[in-house]
Amino acid sequence: MTFSANWSWPNPIRFGAGRIAELAEACRAAGISKPLLVTDRGLADLPITAQALDILKRSGLDCDLFADVDPNPNERNLGVGCVAFKQGRHDGVIAFGGGSGLDLGKLIAFMAGQSLPVWEFEDVSDWWTRADADAIAPIIAVPTTAGTGSEVGRAAVLTNSETHEKKIIFHPRMMPVQVICDPELTVGMPPFITAGTGVDALAHCIEAYCAPAYAPMSDGVALEGLRLCKEYLLRAYKDGSDLEARAQMMTAAAAGATAFQKGLGAIHSLSHPIGAHHDTHHGTTNGVVMLPVLCFNRPAIEDKIARAAAYLGLEPSFDAFLLFIEDLLGALDIPTTLDALGVTDPDFDALCASALKDPTAACNPVALTPENILPLYKSCFAS
Repeated sequence: MTFSANWSWPNPIRFGAGRIAELAEACRAAGISKPLLVTDRGLADLPITAQALDILKRSGLDCDLFADVDPNPNERNLGVGCVAFKQGRHDGVIAFGGGSGLDLGKLIAFMAGQSLPVWEFEDVSDWWTRADADAIAPIIAVPTTAGTGSEVGRAAVLTNSETHEKKIIFHPRMMPVQVICDPELTVGMPPFITAGTGVDALAHCIEAYCAPAYAPMSDGVALEGLRLCKEYLLRAYKDGSDLEARAQMMTAAAAGATAFQKGLGAIHSLSHPIGAHHDTHHGTTNGVVMLPVLCFNRPAIEDKIARAAAYLGLEPSFDAFLLFIEDLLGALDIPTTLDALGVTDPDFDALCASALKDPTAACNPVALTPENILPLYKSCFAS
């Protein structure tokens, strides 16, 4: 079974197999006549990118390609991208790919018309009001993975290459005005990327559900995203051509990112510094720290997790949920320690300081402090 639908929440989404064919139509709906397609280096030469460019060309749209995007994008990538946007006289961005391409594409559209440095727009208080909203170009998002959910988000993650900190840059108008979720674009993902991006979606759903803020609508969306991950992530990992599993995981990714407007937590506040310092895959890193963080938060989330377990058809207990997560991560071949990701001789002082400053830390069910975060970090390494 495959699915096709038009959704208007949280933004306009064209969902279904083959809907990449509507890319030029989406550009016109967004008021874009000369787009810059932003993707990462790994996707730049793949057939799905050539297909997208061909669709635009055949529709008479003049589009350039920008692919100078690192796996963990930084301000240097952003600066080069803004130059390409302005020199090409582009009037909008097609953010195409996984989290790196989507986030940097959104940031190029946001920053190309700004006069302040990007760090002035970190997701702190009302810093977003410093931006010239009228100078933000429209964004079309086309995810090619099922993980970050950046296609339904008003923010993007950018690594500071000097401090090795990941910063969340926010503005309401960074929300894409048109989204194409075509599961056929994800069929070519290799298994380890399917696993890592899928675990990112899983982490979003778990953390959004557990975040202590009052947001029952987010809780409902997160729970259904969890169910989709339970039912379809392993299927997509084992058979990349399973289009139903691919479609359902694209939905789970969007659900997780919609839900985490409520907040995230220590999974992300630990994995962000690791990724920034050691260039690890974000979703895979989330998977490594997931079990230690769940156990750390147990005193605050045990009853709520038991309700989630019941919704998933498990025994309604924290232990049953924990065992399900452990078994799923094992079946996906997610490493069990950060050492296994190549994180050797970590600078714990720097990692802990970065984690405590990460905006997701403030949403953790158990408060992260200088006293408790170091033992938590160390528990993610082999003893």
